[in-house]
Amino acid sequence: MNPTWQHFLTVRGARFDAEAVADFGDPALERRSAAMGAGLAPLSDFRLIRATGEDATSFLHNLLSNDIRQLDTAHALRCGLCSPKGRLLADFLVWREDGGFLLQVSADIAPAILKKLAMYVLRSKVRLAAADDEWVLLGLAGEGAWPLLRELGADADPVPLGIARLPQGSAVRLDGNRFQLALRTDLAESVWDRLTEKARPIGAPAWQWLEVVAGIPHITAATQEEFVPQMANFDLIGGVSFTKGCYPGQEVVARTRYLGKVKRRTSRARVEAGCPTAGTDLFSADLPNQSCGKVVQSAPAPDGGCELLASMLMASAESGDVRLGSPDGPVLAFLPLPYAIS
Repeated sequence: MNPTWQHFLTVRGARFDAEAVADFGDPALERRSAAMGAGLAPLSDFRLIRATGEDATSFLHNLLSNDIRQLDTAHALRCGLCSPKGRLLADFLVWREDGGFLLQVSADIAPAILKKLAMYVLRSKVRLAAADDEWVLLGLAGEGAWPLLRELGADADPVPLGIARLPQGSAVRLDGNRFQLALRTDLAESVWDRLTEKARPIGAPAWQWLEVVAGIPHITAATQEEFVPQMANFDLIGGVSFTKGCYPGQEVVARTRYLGKVKRRTSRARVEAGCPTAGTDLFSADLPNQSCGKVVQSAPAPDGGCELLASMLMASAESGDVRLGSPDGPVLAFLPLPYAIS
């Protein structure tokens, strides 16, 4: 995280766990605020990579799982970067900015992913660089989110994954009342102070719970190369194009779609226990002593316990008896997602 921005947040009451904002002094109140769909969160668990140059579009199109050539300046795309075996190495939210692209990726893998992408540059006319010093990421949620953005000068009310342009940067509508703001660093402090006049600051865990509720998975170091995109529901949230042509792992991803039913999907669930780390194994009675899946991500629930996204065999999920960490671990109580699983 940009040290100046980190200091600013500290002065404003942020408490940090490493570089991530844990809370602003009252995590229980922040979780309740998130439960009401409201809050302003520093997205400290993400980083940005900038791609520029005359070949940037074709370079990203040939590497990522979605159709970058169709991406205009009014929309963002969810994308995956896969290994040759079709396993996700990273997920991105990608949009056009300043004549190039910004790629949002989980903070713990950002340096390695930047290095990985750079390996493919070769003779392409494209430049890749970390953009953390230039941009600050915020999450804004609640019924008052759009009116607040209009006060900042937003130019249009966007559809989901549409972009409103601001004098200070951009705002991507993630879903109904959730926006992600990318603000120029030198303007972020004044925007934060304006927004917090009406929006309660919340830490990263509260925002992560909103992502779990929305069914949006994120790949971190613990889950790299664990999932084909369909196992993490990437095709269901618009993160995969099946018509764009080749990219690393494309044959495996396409074969999963066209040559048989997807056997593993990601479900939302609750456990009456502390939050497990990403990559924790799951077990079910139909597969004694054999893992049936893994936790993708988790976050403390507003009313206690923990909610999580977990990729598992669909047959195990349908059995209704899936346990966390061991065959006799806490039982998962399944919760609905905002989209259908097929």
